[in-house]
Amino acid sequence: MYLGIDLGTSEVKFLLLDAQHQIHAVVGEPLTVQRPQPLWSEQAPGEWWAATERAMQRLKAEHGAALAQVRAIGLSGQMHGAVLMDAAGEVLRPAILWNDGRSGAECVELEAACPRLHDIAGNLAMPGFTAPKLLWVRKHEPDLFARTATVLLPKDWLRFMLTGERVGEMSDAAGTLWLDVAERRWSAEVLAACGMTEVQMPRLVEGSEVSGVLKAELAARWGLPAGVVIAGGGGDNAASAVGIGAVRPGEGFVSLGTSGVIFLTSDRFRPNPASAMHAFCHALPGTWHQMSVMLSAANGLRWVTHLVGAASEAALLEQVAQLTPQQRARAPLFLPYLNGERTPHNNPHAQGCFFGLTNDHDAAALGYAVVEGVTFGLLDGWHSLGVQPGEVESLSLVGGGARSALWAQLLASAIGVPMVTRRGGEAGGALGAARLAWLADGGAVEEVCRAPQVAATFAPDAAEAAVLGPRHARFKALYRAVEGLFPTA
Repeated sequence: MYLGIDLGTSEVKFLLLDAQHQIHAVVGEPLTVQRPQPLWSEQAPGEWWAATERAMQRLKAEHGAALAQVRAIGLSGQMHGAVLMDAAGEVLRPAILWNDGRSGAECVELEAACPRLHDIAGNLAMPGFTAPKLLWVRKHEPDLFARTATVLLPKDWLRFMLTGERVGEMSDAAGTLWLDVAERRWSAEVLAACGMTEVQMPRLVEGSEVSGVLKAELAARWGLPAGVVIAGGGGDNAASAVGIGAVRPGEGFVSLGTSGVIFLTSDRFRPNPASAMHAFCHALPGTWHQMSVMLSAANGLRWVTHLVGAASEAALLEQVAQLTPQQRARAPLFLPYLNGERTPHNNPHAQGCFFGLTNDHDAAALGYAVVEGVTFGLLDGWHSLGVQPGEVESLSLVGGGARSALWAQLLASAIGVPMVTRRGGEAGGALGAARLAWLADGGAVEEVCRAPQVAATFAPDAAEAAVLGPRHARFKALYRAVEGLFPTA
C-alpha cells in the first residue's frame, strides 16, 4: 500500500493506492488563502500541518487496516511557494504562494542582475516564482531575510515536518528560478543575484528517490509501520503527469484545477522564455516538461457560481448545457484573469472582464462565458508551446474541471486535439505522489506509470470549432484593447 499526499491551495488530499492500481481511499481537508493586501496571496504553514493531522486521524479511523500496510509515502504540492525558516527550523512568516503578484518590480531587478537567467532557469522571471519573492522579502522585510537559514517549497516543508530532513526534488525546484534546469542542480549564479547561497537550499533528490524516513512518533500516532520511507515526490503538475501516465515524450495533459495548465513531457530541456511558457524538470530522472500556466481556471467557475447565486458549480454547468449553439455564439466574452496571468501575457496586473453584456444574458450565459474564457486562455497557452500538427495524439484531462463533459468537449474543439478523461484522473497529484512512493519502494516505471483506464474521449467538433474561432479572435482583440487600462498599483 502506498500513500500519496497532495498539498494543494484549497485542500490537502490523501490517497491510498495498492500494488494492483486500486485506490482504497481519498480524504481531503480544506485550506483557505489569506489576501491581506492587493496582489498578495499567503497561507500559514501551520494550517497545512493541522490539516495533515486531521486527515491522518480520519484515515486511521476509517481505513486503519490499509494504513497499517503502507510501505512508502509520496508528496505532491502547489509549486513556487516560499516557506522561510530560521536556523532552528521555525517558520518566519506566512508562506508567499504561487499566485502572489507582489514581486513584479523584483522580477525586473532579477533579470537585470542575472543576464544568463533565461539560459540557466529556462524561464522568464515572473512574480509567481520563488526567487522574486525572496528579493521582495530582502527589500521589504530585511530582518526576516537576514534570519532566513532555509527556503522550502510547500510540500518540502511538509516533508520536513514528516522526516526532519530539508530535502527538495527536481520538478518543484525547477519552479524556483534557482535551479540549473538542464543540469538538475542549484545555480550559484542565480542564487547570488538574490543575495543567497546554496547553503540556504535543501538537498535535492529525484522524485522517485527516497528522501527520508517518517518520524517514529508520527508512525506510531497515525498507525503506520515503522520505517516508512518518503519519496522525493513532485510539483503538483509533474505528479499529476505521473498519475495519468504522461511520462514519455509527446504525452501530456490539461489540468482544470484552481489554475489551468497544459503539460507536455519531453526527453530534453526545451526552453522558450519569450513565449512565457515554462520549461521544468519532470519528476522522473532524465525527463523534462514544457508547461503553459494560467492562474485562474476552475477558480473562475467557482467565482461565477457564487456571483450568480447558483446552488453549485455542477448546477450552473447544467444550466450552461441547456444553451443552444446560437445562444452560446451570442454570449458575452470573458477575460479570465482574476489573479493576473502567466502564459502568454506574463502580466500580474491583468484582471477579469465581461464584455458584450445585454438584457438577454442570464446566469447560464455568464457561466458559459467563464468556461469559454478559460478555454481560450488555455488555447493561447497551447499556441505558446509551439506544438506541430500531429505531434500530440491526445491530452488527458485532469483536475476538478475534468468532471464536466461540456468543458472537455469545448477544450477538444478549441485546441483541435482529443481530450481523454481517465479513471481516477480527478485524484491529480495525490495519485502521482502515491505512484512516486511506489517507485521509491522499488517499483518499475513501466508497471507503476501506466495510463489509467479511459473513462471517456472527446473528439474535436468541427462545427463547434467554427463558432469558437471568431470568438477567440475577438477574445484576443479584447485583451489587447484593455491591457493598458489595468491598474498597476
